[in-house]
Amino acid sequence: MSYLSELRAVWGQRPLPVVGVSVLLRDERGRVLLQRRGDDGQWGIIGGGLEPGEDVLGAARRELHEETGLRCPNLRPLPLTEGLVSGPEMFHRYPNGDEVYLVGLRTEGEVPAVALEAACPDDSGETLELRWFALDDLPPLNSNINRISMNVLRAREGLPPLPLLSIPTPSPPGDWLREMRRLVGPRPLMAPGANVAVTNARGELLLLRHAGTGRWTLPGGSLELGESFVACAARELHEETGLRAAMLEPLKLYAGAEYRFTYPHGDVIDNISVLFRAEGVSGNLVCSADEVHGAAWFAPSALPSAAELSGPLIRAKVSDWLALA
Repeated sequence: MSYLSELRAVWGQRPLPVVGVSVLLRDERGRVLLQRRGDDGQWGIIGGGLEPGEDVLGAARRELHEETGLRCPNLRPLPLTEGLVSGPEMFHRYPNGDEVYLVGLRTEGEVPAVALEAACPDDSGETLELRWFALDDLPPLNSNINRISMNVLRAREGLPPLPLLSIPTPSPPGDWLREMRRLVGPRPLMAPGANVAVTNARGELLLLRHAGTGRWTLPGGSLELGESFVACAARELHEETGLRAAMLEPLKLYAGAEYRFTYPHGDVIDNISVLFRAEGVSGNLVCSADEVHGAAWFAPSALPSAAELSGPLIRAKVSDWLALA
């Protein structure tokens, strides 16, 4: 049973954030490879959900091979400004009634058109047909994630965007992760989220003392249902510090087994997280007493040790910030 099937068994058809990857595969004429799907008979892009511990490119290669039988040597992530997938418009209801908010990253690559002659999808029934399409002559697409992905490519060619499908209003903010924990216990759960690197005029980095672990961390947290990565970053920054940023620049997405984190009480999460850099920060630093037990500014030469930072994800993010400082 897949990760998502296990969650559905206890969660039902209610909306869930589903972490996935899209594969925008093009040929030498710039055409895009689309798949006629087995669940609704409509056209969409190649892709699917990550399994626990899987990174984005690993999942993209696996999904591409499962759904087409093809391999792409130069498969790569899109720049984050084009590649991030998140937000209320990414709602999708499958034919069986399951509801999701898709979260993740787009990848792209090229193969010769003739490669399609050797296509051999697996026997799952997920792929009914594969075909190359010109960006200005696309078939009807079955969801906003497909339409928005095509709009990324169409914008590069100066083509107008495809209209988006209507979406329901997201549920009021809640804590889906905590509710899911009550149902599944401490087992690994994928937790999409965001952190923010805030620096002051002296070039010092703001770190917070996490109330749960007692270690230093960056402002940030998990996405609400239907929330975008950037909206999460802005919300968590303000909730935890009282600060606001005029702009949040995405620097890097983190996913994979190396970012698994076990809390002191035993809960395990697989982080799928974006690091943002804050620009134009305003407000007074006032920490949330519930989540933060202190804050401090650290010069690049005086950062806490790795053991003092809150897990592998934060260690990686602080290290990457330092490389850019």
